[in-house]
Amino acid sequence: MDQNLKQKVLIVDDDSLISDLISLYLNKEGYDTKASSTGEAALSVFNTYKPNIIILDLMLPGISGYDVCREIRKTSNTPIIMLTAKGETFDKVLGLELGADDYMVKPFDSKELIARVKAVLRRFQPKEDSSKQISFDELNINISNYTVINNGQKIEMPPKELELLHFLASNPNQVFTREKLLDRIWGYEYIGDTRTVDVHIKRIREKIKSPGSWSIETVWGIGYKFEVK
Repeated sequence: MDQNLKQKVLIVDDDSLISDLISLYLNKEGYDTKASSTGEAALSVFNTYKPNIIILDLMLPGISGYDVCREIRKTSNTPIIMLTAKGETFDKVLGLELGADDYMVKPFDSKELIARVKAVLRRFQPKEDSSKQISFDELNINISNYTVINNGQKIEMPPKELELLHFLASNPNQVFTREKLLDRIWGYEYIGDTRTVDVHIKRIREKIKSPGSWSIETVWGIGYKFEVK
């Protein structure tokens, strides 16, 4: 597990027993961990600790997990796995829109937690290929620094919107089902509503107007494609 020795995990949960348990699991796998019991503390620790991934409880005293996620996403693309207690209402689409990369329901199996942490970190590693930056007319998508420039203006996009746009644009004129896009962008057998994809496509379209030479097309009954004229 040498590759994990420098991987830092910030655990945010007001239940110290849960935090200690998660730390125990992760420490055994070679990860370094630090715990915070409130949203305010987590935001402070985040800036100094600079974790590689965050395990974030939804229900926190003071600032909620949703708000912590929202604040972190203003400045960072650090992967976030949200935790929810069994029976809690968790809006998967809202959590993912805010930038969460995955979620788990408590109580959870330690092996599954470790697997999800590894999977999310693996997906987040920069891909060594020639398509980090893609351009179509005035649209430029750069996956290495997570920026989108359209007509000379920087377009603000949460990580998953940008990754979805980049993936579609990397495969022009290919049709992808919603399920395939869920698996490719959210990964790890994400158990979610395909509405997640629809919501993200809608938001991308609202932010970037097609000039006519390309467009994100809906293929009815199937999914979507990035169509180049």
